[in-house]
Amino acid sequence: MDDATRDLIDRIAADAVPVRPLQRGQGLALAGLAFMVTILAVLFLLGARHGLLHDGVSVFFVLVNGLLLLLGIACILAVVTMASPRVGSNHDGPKWAMAMVGVLPAAGVFAAYRPGAGPVVDLAGAECTVMGLAASLLVAGALFAWLRKGAPVSQRLAGLYLGTAAGAMGSVAYGLSCPVDTIVHLGIWHVAPVAIAGLVGRYVVARWLRW
Repeated sequence: MDDATRDLIDRIAADAVPVRPLQRGQGLALAGLAFMVTILAVLFLLGARHGLLHDGVSVFFVLVNGLLLLLGIACILAVVTMASPRVGSNHDGPKWAMAMVGVLPAAGVFAAYRPGAGPVVDLAGAECTVMGLAASLLVAGALFAWLRKGAPVSQRLAGLYLGTAAGAMGSVAYGLSCPVDTIVHLGIWHVAPVAIAGLVGRYVVARWLRW
């Protein structure tokens, strides 16, 4: 090793400081806490939908919110893992969950053309989309803070998963107060926040994840 190389290594090492590795469990706990606080805020401010605690919900309510919850969890796991990159990491899990949730809007549009299905575009649907996005902010903030502490290699993919996770969990949280449980309403307006938040994460938030 020549003197120039040795001097370069010495200068780099002089600026290096020890850091504590991120604990995956702490990131999951942070996201879980943000989700629980969001649920409590929704129930406190808006109240629970009728029949929520007495088996008064439809199959569509359980199906849509169950799939959104699975998608949110899959994306949260990926985001927390991406903050600490390692060789051989695979983040394809959320893609399968996205594919499953992607069927819901198609089912909603198909059902909307059946007789008596009601209007597809309505004020209540738009309100659910806006409120779902609002309910996603706390989870988004928690995941953003976690990624900023780490070093995600693929910022755009991390941003996409961050937004999708936040949108899905926000939609689930707000859905606990939404009184409408048709597949047209849930499949379109409760999935819309996921798509919107995912795009925002992919094209906007990702710019702030560079290190």
